[in-house]
Amino acid sequence: MASIKQLDERKFKITVSNGYRPDGRKISKARTITVPDSVGRRGIRQYVSRAAEEMERTVKQGFCEDAEMTFEEYSLRWLDRQVKYAAGTIASYRRMLKVTYPFIGAIKLNKLRPIALENMLVELRKRSNHGKPVQEATVQKYLTVVSAVLSDAKRNEIIPKNPAHMIDLPDTEKREQFIPTEEDANRFLNALLDEPQEYKIFYVLALYTGCRRGELCALKWHDFIMTDKYRCVLTVSRSRSHIPGQGAKEGPTKNICRNVVKVTGENIIVKEPKTASGDRYVYFSAEMASLLKEYRKFCQQETETYDERELSADDYIFRRHGMKLPMTPSSFTWRFKLILKKHELPENLNIHSLRHTSASLMIAGGADVATVSGILGHSQVSTTLDIYTHAFDDKKKAASAVLQESLDI
Repeated sequence: MASIKQLDERKFKITVSNGYRPDGRKISKARTITVPDSVGRRGIRQYVSRAAEEMERTVKQGFCEDAEMTFEEYSLRWLDRQVKYAAGTIASYRRMLKVTYPFIGAIKLNKLRPIALENMLVELRKRSNHGKPVQEATVQKYLTVVSAVLSDAKRNEIIPKNPAHMIDLPDTEKREQFIPTEEDANRFLNALLDEPQEYKIFYVLALYTGCRRGELCALKWHDFIMTDKYRCVLTVSRSRSHIPGQGAKEGPTKNICRNVVKVTGENIIVKEPKTASGDRYVYFSAEMASLLKEYRKFCQQETETYDERELSADDYIFRRHGMKLPMTPSSFTWRFKLILKKHELPENLNIHSLRHTSASLMIAGGADVATVSGILGHSQVSTTLDIYTHAFDDKKKAASAVLQESLDI
């Protein structure tokens, strides 16, 4: 119930309580109203009661966020409202925001100025990671998350502008992605010949689909449809990730799109650009379809042996023996390192390198940036261009050489 206090004949203070803050303090919103002279004395009580009911309804429905709220309090509410990010992404944002709270957490939204953010960046640049100074790109990632919170406050008309947009940031040193060569990829595929089936198929899928580690770990057999001997469809809509203190969590893919990977009898890879719905299509060889079909038979035998039952469509494709639980993403990372060491492969390779190899080979095969972006599931084409600049530059040089040869310059 709202509390009403009469200040004078026509002035009243309405107070509504709405839970408690993280530090235990009570959250209450107060508003002073003046009853217009057009309202007669007999109507004053009714006017004030109606105003109190409206204010209580607004507060209880969660529309009480205002510029007097501290950055920490608003950011915690912002995190709770997010549904478009994967669980791992939210956990990462939560950790990064927690680092910023000692610097700006107690500042009210309407008092947060660019100078406070600049001072925060100065302090963050003094931090170290494993004995090495934090890179400028990492420091600016913290500001990016802070800016996302402030942009949300601006969108909700709580603050007039985002102070993070007013900061003049230094250029960051672009770190070139390590992209394995085709020779490295073939050496790795040869190294998989003696590996257990589940690891072999996982790494081959990572290379041939460009899917992320978490996306592959979340696959179930109902996502995998074999239409005939040479054709199959793989739908990717979930991802699993490890969240510190919470274990493995499953949520939507990174860009919350339904990604469909089709394997056909074609011997070449045919790419289609990403559609508005978020679907992405990758076509594979008949050999790949056959390999996946054989793996399903293997899983069926394993299920009959350990579980004494038929393989279910709801079973994870990569799961622990005798259990319905999926294998953890870290299992594949650990095994990957063992394979590299055993076969003396480059130590700077990782599972994500297989995704990079997939993309670079598509680019080398003549795929345009929109097509590659769609297959990888990037939310923006600019992301693909930024990561694979070197590969596309090589294509530009090749195209320029062809043009000059054609024009006989």
